[in-house]
Amino acid sequence: MDLVLIRFLFIVVVAITCALIEPFGLPHKLDAILGGLFGLAIIVFEWRLRMMSLKRLIGAAIGSIFGICGAYLFALVIRNSIPAGHLQSFLQILVMLLMAYVGLIVGANKGDLLNLSALGGIFGGEKQGKKSYKILDTSVIIDGRIADIAETGFLDGVIVTPQFVLRELQLVADSADSLKRNRGRRGLDVLQRLQKMANLQIQIVEDDFPAVREVDLKLIELAKVYEGKIITNDFNLNKVAQLQGVEVLNINELANSLKPIVLPGETMRVFILKEGKEYNQGVAYLDDGTMVVVDNARKMIGKTIDVSVTSVLQTTAGKMIFGKWDERSYSRPAAPAATANQVTVVQTGTVVPTPVPEAKTTTS
Repeated sequence: MDLVLIRFLFIVVVAITCALIEPFGLPHKLDAILGGLFGLAIIVFEWRLRMMSLKRLIGAAIGSIFGICGAYLFALVIRNSIPAGHLQSFLQILVMLLMAYVGLIVGANKGDLLNLSALGGIFGGEKQGKKSYKILDTSVIIDGRIADIAETGFLDGVIVTPQFVLRELQLVADSADSLKRNRGRRGLDVLQRLQKMANLQIQIVEDDFPAVREVDLKLIELAKVYEGKIITNDFNLNKVAQLQGVEVLNINELANSLKPIVLPGETMRVFILKEGKEYNQGVAYLDDGTMVVVDNARKMIGKTIDVSVTSVLQTTAGKMIFGKWDERSYSRPAAPAATANQVTVVQTGTVVPTPVPEAKTTTS
């Protein structure tokens, strides 16, 4: 509360000062309003500055110094090349602002790579505040489930979206194929959804590796630079990254781990949807998409039956459940009742009709 009061007093003081001095040459009220807006801009800048890490602050300061030094050299060239006048002054100021801005942005972006803990002293605590970077792959953005996971709060750290991934996503969105175009647009919508989440920090990085052509290999190199993890559902990228010592968070593996556990011998009720590959097999699907292969269930297609689980196969591509249907558990229609003209004789499950002798009538 005290900090808010100090900020408010600062804005009031700046507004009153501008009203008295009239630095903009306007009436007192307009100068006061402009002064208040100027003080508010300073407060916003200070608030954003407090949110930056020490690494970024040092990187931004170093970048700004190098930018100003470079601008000074450019200004010397401009002064010796262009006659004195308004154009020369404008170009010198423009180069100064441009180089300072570029140095500030690039220095802040690269400041995360500094290892301040190696300096010891007051910088030793920076090691504890090391950020966790998670790099998004194109496939996982198009998939869309990453947004649902982020809303639950299970993702922490900084979510990194490389610029080359955005370019690939844009190429997919501009494709002539309608299916690819819809997938690309869905990926862009997912990114906008992630950026709107208040509890998530999204960072778009410009790092690129011109010597590497494939996007998957660029992701691996970027993960090595940032010491981060790749979020993907691409099976091939998962294997290649693990071979190169890069940690991977596979969305499909997470989805499989959340599926209900089924043990052999349990009974489950499923709807037989289609015929299986093997003889006399039927195929059903659970609500989460798990395939259930049922023996002896080919003739029960389109019906709901109870099956007994025989085995469960777990792979990186998903889970498959194998079961067996017992025909004896299926209720059979009752046999018709015997009529007056037949006697039921049970012999090997058959009904043998026996005629009843008719009564003879005698005539006199």
